[in-house]
Amino acid sequence: MHIEFSLPLVRGRLIKRYKRFLADVLLDNGETVTAHCTNSGSMKSCLEEGAEVYLSLVNDPKRKTRFTWEMIKINNGWVGINTSIPNRVAFEWIKEEIIPGLEGYFSVKREVKFDDSRFDIFAENDKEKCFIEVKNVTLKENDFALFPDAKTIRGQKHLKTLIKVKESGMRAVMLYIIQRTDVNIFAPASSIDPDYAKLLIEAHSKGVEVIPFQVKVSPQGITPVGTIPFQAQA
Repeated sequence: MHIEFSLPLVRGRLIKRYKRFLADVLLDNGETVTAHCTNSGSMKSCLEEGAEVYLSLVNDPKRKTRFTWEMIKINNGWVGINTSIPNRVAFEWIKEEIIPGLEGYFSVKREVKFDDSRFDIFAENDKEKCFIEVKNVTLKENDFALFPDAKTIRGQKHLKTLIKVKESGMRAVMLYIIQRTDVNIFAPASSIDPDYAKLLIEAHSKGVEVIPFQVKVSPQGITPVGTIPFQAQA
């Protein structure tokens, strides 16, 4: 199932990213604009000044910026950097039974709480209930897609709660949406957040499932590619 952008995207070149949430872009028409960057991480391995980028137009009078930064071309391929995309595609594709291992649910809901955490997706059928946390992956190192690209206390909390979900008898899943196609294996970024890496390995050993799912990002939309192997260490 191909997911398209609601409006045609605007092409330009990245001038610079700054203050985490802002990026200056030189559009093809010669205008320089400031776009909102949804990615609060370091964006290591997907930042290159002068690289081709695409922005989406925002029809919200309350927004200070008229554009949202969607993707950047790195190594002749697109990397999706909009962190809202993974939740959107995960929700749609779980309903459509596109993601291997997450088929067969008659009810799929967003933002459901368990204990002291709120998870992105809750799915259920006659046999099981399943809590799913969705993460956006853009960090590349050699053939590896890595997460996170910055220390994440919130991510550690989600893993601890997913262990509780599993211990309570329900299914617990970490779904990593990888918004680039130049990687073949997924692993935790132990050099960036060793605590998260250790917790992910522990959670996996206790039955929390890890599903790394790769997507192809382009100006035409987002297309599912498939799962890639999970390796405990890169």
